[in-house]
Amino acid sequence: MADQAAVRAPSAIPVDDAVLPFEVSALDVRGRLTKMGPALDEILTKHDYPAPVGKLLGEAIVLTTLLGSSLKFEGRFILQTQTDGPVSLLVVDFAAPDRLRAYARFDAARIEPDMDSAALLGRGHLAMTVDQGPDMSRYQGLVALEGGNLEDAAHEYFLRSEQIPTKVRLAVGEEFRGGDGPKHRWRGGGMLMQFLPKAPERARQADLHPGDAPEGSEPHTVAEDDAWTESQSLFATIEDIELIDPDLSGERLLFRLFHERGVRVFPMQPMRAQCSCSREAVAGMLASFEQKDRADMVENGKVQVTCEFCSSSYEFTPEEAGV
Repeated sequence: MADQAAVRAPSAIPVDDAVLPFEVSALDVRGRLTKMGPALDEILTKHDYPAPVGKLLGEAIVLTTLLGSSLKFEGRFILQTQTDGPVSLLVVDFAAPDRLRAYARFDAARIEPDMDSAALLGRGHLAMTVDQGPDMSRYQGLVALEGGNLEDAAHEYFLRSEQIPTKVRLAVGEEFRGGDGPKHRWRGGGMLMQFLPKAPERARQADLHPGDAPEGSEPHTVAEDDAWTESQSLFATIEDIELIDPDLSGERLLFRLFHERGVRVFPMQPMRAQCSCSREAVAGMLASFEQKDRADMVENGKVQVTCEFCSSSYEFTPEEAGV
């Protein structure tokens, strides 16, 4: 007799900095939900980012957490944007199974307080790289950023590269509290849901526009599966506050969405903020430069290198730097 999953009430205990995989078998959907607190706050507060930039980088971290947590090997998942917007570069580095680091480059003179993510990004591209180690080839997926936000880019990626019906939600906000503790903290949350029926024809999507079809040609359409239509309708009811609420557990949020159909959760995957920089790694990086370049780095009798990810600073004498 096959084992059956235990049936229990959803846990009311919120868990931050973890990914909660789930399945709704009645709708043929699987997904991952994350709620992020201290790890996200630690990464963002290492830099003096304007609030709109911090929010955008937070969204990139949440998206990377959702995607990187699916890796089944000890590799890396790297999300990077390069655009013409006020935030010209975002880099989020996820090292399986649980380490996150990130940073952003921006033009402070172009940042306005009410800018949304799309305006901050502008136009360019988003790259998602899977690095399986030195003995394996890298995989990289590219998607154009054409005035949309990171959710739009993720949807476009899955449509064109993975061809799996997918929905993504991202939310990041600032939490202000009184009392003797920290007055300001960053929080984030996100959810990824995919339609994975056993019969692949049920997940078929309309063909992409070829770009050279004669004028007046009818676009290709495919009737959407009822289960996926229902799943998307439920997914659309998620509010940002539910994803970042520190008092709402991930299990309770999933129960709110799918209790009528039944939702199964799997063991959580914890996440943590941890940079991979070290004095030894920086010394190795310096050794790879030409001696003339190392000599040009000497200022006030020392070579100083600051990690862009975590802002840690490393000092070397000219002799230690090989000058």
